[in-house]
Amino acid sequence: MGCCGNKDDEGEPTDEEIEMVDSKEYGTPHQYDPTFKGPIHNRSCTDIICCILFIIFIIGSVAVSILGYSRGDPYRLIHPTDSSGKICGIGELKDKPYLFFFDLLQCARMGPNIINGCPTPQVCVEQCPNSSYVFLQTVAKEKFLGGIDKTARAKMICKYNVNATDGGDVTELVKKEDCAAYYVPSSPVVGRCVPSIFKDILDDMGSKLNTSDGMVLVNALNESITGNMLNNGTRFLAEFYKFKEYGELIFRDVSSSWYFILIGLFIAMLISLLWIILMRWLVGVMVWLTLVLFVGLFSFGTYYCYSQYYKLKGMNTEKEFGLSHAFTFNFSYYLTLYQTWLAFGCTSATLLIIFVIVLLFLIPRICIAIQLIKEGSRAIGTMSYTLLWPIIPFVLQVLVVIYWGSTAIYLASIGDAEYYTNTTTNETVNTAVTSNEVVQSVVERIPCSPGGGDTAAKVCEFVKYGGSRYTVYLQFYMLFMFFWMMNFVIALGQMTLAGAFASYYWAFDKSKDIPSAPLASSFYRAIRYHLGTLAFGSVLIAIVQLIRSVLEYLSRKLKGSENKVARFIVKCLSCCFWCLEKILKFINKNAYIMTAIYGRNFCSAAKDGFFLIMRNIVRTFVLDKVADFIMFISKLMVTGAIGIAAYYWFNSKINILPNFVPDLNYSLVPVVILLIGTFLIATSFFNVFSMAVDTLFLCFLEDLERNDGSPDKPYFMSTDLKKILKKSNKKPK
Repeated sequence: MGCCGNKDDEGEPTDEEIEMVDSKEYGTPHQYDPTFKGPIHNRSCTDIICCILFIIFIIGSVAVSILGYSRGDPYRLIHPTDSSGKICGIGELKDKPYLFFFDLLQCARMGPNIINGCPTPQVCVEQCPNSSYVFLQTVAKEKFLGGIDKTARAKMICKYNVNATDGGDVTELVKKEDCAAYYVPSSPVVGRCVPSIFKDILDDMGSKLNTSDGMVLVNALNESITGNMLNNGTRFLAEFYKFKEYGELIFRDVSSSWYFILIGLFIAMLISLLWIILMRWLVGVMVWLTLVLFVGLFSFGTYYCYSQYYKLKGMNTEKEFGLSHAFTFNFSYYLTLYQTWLAFGCTSATLLIIFVIVLLFLIPRICIAIQLIKEGSRAIGTMSYTLLWPIIPFVLQVLVVIYWGSTAIYLASIGDAEYYTNTTTNETVNTAVTSNEVVQSVVERIPCSPGGGDTAAKVCEFVKYGGSRYTVYLQFYMLFMFFWMMNFVIALGQMTLAGAFASYYWAFDKSKDIPSAPLASSFYRAIRYHLGTLAFGSVLIAIVQLIRSVLEYLSRKLKGSENKVARFIVKCLSCCFWCLEKILKFINKNAYIMTAIYGRNFCSAAKDGFFLIMRNIVRTFVLDKVADFIMFISKLMVTGAIGIAAYYWFNSKINILPNFVPDLNYSLVPVVILLIGTFLIATSFFNVFSMAVDTLFLCFLEDLERNDGSPDKPYFMSTDLKKILKKSNKKPK
């Protein structure tokens, strides 16, 4: 007889042996209650204090948002600002979207102090200059002509209230910093005019440095800053241009293939729905087919990877994986490396071996897990509208993200205008070649107030909008509220589904005893009575996630530090809090299920759920987790099917409608987007299934504790589960 038959499993513990562990240590098993017929309707509000605190914190976040919306201006973050504090491309400067620096070399001299602003006048211009200019050209030409050359002066870039063509000495205009002394061909980078020479360096490895325009900048840089500063600036700007180019190409690929991506996501939704429907009628076949296909897929993957590895290694076409390819988006390059296939093969073989070993040990228990999944399928089939329920939590989560993101942007743009004046001081330094002392001038920035005090005679220029210190704490508070609200929405979705599926299980006659609108009734009970319980459970996870965020921030700060002890401690703490978060999520889910059924507060529900699992620890980790594993494999199968089909489609390897395949720069861009989107869609569908299995499993454990199959205490479980567990309901005499 097969593993799913009514046989006494030799060598396995009997049902009575695995049914309970020490009941004294983990509480008293639930006793029979003749009045219990499913989720209790007569209940009271739970965890009222937490509910009040949650409402107070929500009101606080609204107040913070109002403060940010009233005092912040996101355009300050998006658009550059000139020396007078005006935003380029906005208002009176709407026709001048680009910021031009009179002397960009002054920014390089600031070094790390650039955060206090660049000590050179900045004006908004209609377009960045496309030619080079030095004011000495105009001076020499006017001396030769003996008068004002308006054509030459028209090339000068000056402040708004200065018109060089009206007259005046050009040299004086430059000394007073009313006009720029020079400029070179520039390109707009994030709204700032940056010398195009850096982009040319990237494009043709510095060949443009020999041009006249390039030499103007290079000579000026050599006279003003050190070689290291030039090299670093060139490298950083080149990397920025490279990633900017990648971003533009990726955006084009998404724009060209967005309709195919939408079609792929729609197909993923249909496949997920079809998979769940098939699991209702062919659950045994689907589960075993999924497991066999998973083994077959990894077996073929392992064989293919090792065959490619030996093939490339035997061709003696060894290639080095250099830093120049570290961030390349050309996936075909990686496939020419035998090291890549070796890594793929080792990973695939390791996963295959682990999966086969686990599968061999769990075959006898997979039969019971199949029945749990079948019960979940029946519950979902009876209440098919539960499949649409994830849409509501998803919309709420999107609203939370939009609200938090907009508030964070407005808070980041809060601040008063900061003005600085330039002060030049002389410092004595020793030259590197000789011991002669050289006096050099250093530009410092001193805060000032425009038109006031002793700085009235000096140029007091706007530098930036400085965020006040309190905005950091407000951002920290909003981050905590983001975690709290997101987990609250997740908890609401779990408790609503738990109440609906519990109503299904505790209906003795599934065709007549299931209450009408169980999902709506469960949602009403959660909102009406258990907002405090939802807030309690979600705030615990929010606190842990906030601590993890702080630890991640510290880890990045210590990344380049030589203090290895501190880095080790931070890594250990991050690992511990990651484990704590996973444990809390497991406890919270069981607590929400118990609350949905009995209407208890969070602590009591968490305790009852935890003790119920500990009294049935073997069943929990053998049956329930096997069902979760099967759900996870199902999600991977759906995601993998869409991913493979998308890869072959966008690489024109499918002969169906080849003319409709878009021309892409990186074919992996839509494939990756489809993989992520498909996994999220499959997760939303299978999470409903997983919640059904978890709820029915806890109800199943309680059913075993409450009832014994006698006419007075009949089991509520399905006939198939009773057969596998060798249980039966005795008929009354």
